[in-house]
Amino acid sequence: MLKDKTCIVGIGETGYCRKPGSGMTEERLQLKASVAALQDAGLSGAEIDGILAFPNVGKSEAFAANLGCENLRFAATIHMGGAAPLASLRMAAIAVATGAANHVLIPGGWNGYSGARVRQTVTTDKNSIPGGAIAWDYYLPQGLTVPPQWYALMARRHMYEYGTTHEQFGAVAVAMRKHAQLNPGALMCGKTLTMEQYMASPMLADPYRINDCCLETDGAAAFIVTSVERARDLGKTPIYIMGAAAGQPYPADEITNRADFHQTGLTIAAPEAFRMAGIEPADADFAQIYDCFTFEVIQQIEEAGFCARGEGGPFVENGNIELGGNLPINTHGGLLSEAHSLGLGHIVEAVKQLRGDGGERQVKDAEIGVVTGWGDFGDGSIAILRR
Repeated sequence: MLKDKTCIVGIGETGYCRKPGSGMTEERLQLKASVAALQDAGLSGAEIDGILAFPNVGKSEAFAANLGCENLRFAATIHMGGAAPLASLRMAAIAVATGAANHVLIPGGWNGYSGARVRQTVTTDKNSIPGGAIAWDYYLPQGLTVPPQWYALMARRHMYEYGTTHEQFGAVAVAMRKHAQLNPGALMCGKTLTMEQYMASPMLADPYRINDCCLETDGAAAFIVTSVERARDLGKTPIYIMGAAAGQPYPADEITNRADFHQTGLTIAAPEAFRMAGIEPADADFAQIYDCFTFEVIQQIEEAGFCARGEGGPFVENGNIELGGNLPINTHGGLLSEAHSLGLGHIVEAVKQLRGDGGERQVKDAEIGVVTGWGDFGDGSIAILRR
C-alpha cells in the first residue's frame, strides 16, 4: 500500500554544539529546524496539517501554534526512543496515503549536552529509562545505571558467540570519524581518529571504550512527508519512500530473558520493509545506521539482512563501510562523530545523498538508501528511500 505513494520533500537542521547553555530551548531548536524544512520544501506553516512530535521534547499543539498550522487534523507521538523518527516517517506515510493529512512535519531535537544528560536522568526519573520499571527494579540496583553498561551486555554476548573483536568495533568508530572529516557541520570534523588511538582510548564499560559511544549534543532536525502528486508541484527533488516498518523484540524492556538474545525490532521490521520495497539489502547504495554504540551498527547490519548473523564483524573491516566501500554507512559521521539529533540526522543525510547534495562525501550514483532507527532495549525501525 505504501510503496512509492509518498515522498520526503523538505529537510532542515540546526547547527550542533557541545557547550554548557546553548541558549535555546528544545522547543525553539525544533522550531528552527522545522522552519528550515518548510523553506526547503517551499511550503508555508499553514499548509502543514499533520505533525508527529518527538516524545518528551515537543507537543504538536505548540508546533502548530508557532508555525501557523491552522488546519491541524493529524497528530501523534510514537514512543520508541531512537526508533521513533523512522517509525514516525512510516506513520506519516500512512497518514498521507490514506488521506488523513496532506503534509506531515516530523521535528525532533534536544539539549542533550547543555540540558540534563542521560546519565543524570536515569537515576532520578523512572519514566526516562529505557526499560522503565524493569530497569529501575533490576538493572540499577546491580550497578547498571547508564546505557553503555546496558548495551555492553549485548556486545559482550556477541563477542562470546561469534568472536567479534574490539578491532571490529574500532573499524566502525574510525569509519564514522573519517566521514565526519568531509562534513563541515560534524562536531568531530577536524578531529581524526586512528585505530591506534581508538585502542588506546579509555574503557568505560567493557567492551565499550569512550570512542564506542555516541556524542552528547544540542541540536535539532526535521523533515516533511507528502504525496507523490503534491511533491511534483514543489521545487525540490522528491525522495520516494519505497518501504518502511517498525518492530520490537520480546520482551521489549528486558534484555537477558529473551529466547533469542540477538533479536531486535529490526529483525522483525527489515524483512517487511524490503518486501514492501521489492528489493534486497544488496540493492542499497548506502545505509544510515543508528549508531548509539559501535556494536549496534554491527548488530543492525546483521539483523537488517546485509549479512548473516555473526558476520557483521568481518563485514565492517577493510574499509567496507567507508566511502568507496561496498556499503558506505553514516556518510555524515552519524551519532558517533556528527551529532546526536535523536536519529533524524540520519534521515536528513539520506535525503541529501539521494538528491546528490552530499558534496565531498557524496556516494557516487546513489539511487537507493536504507535508514535504520534503534530505541530503548532494541526497538527497531527502517525505511528504504529512493531518488
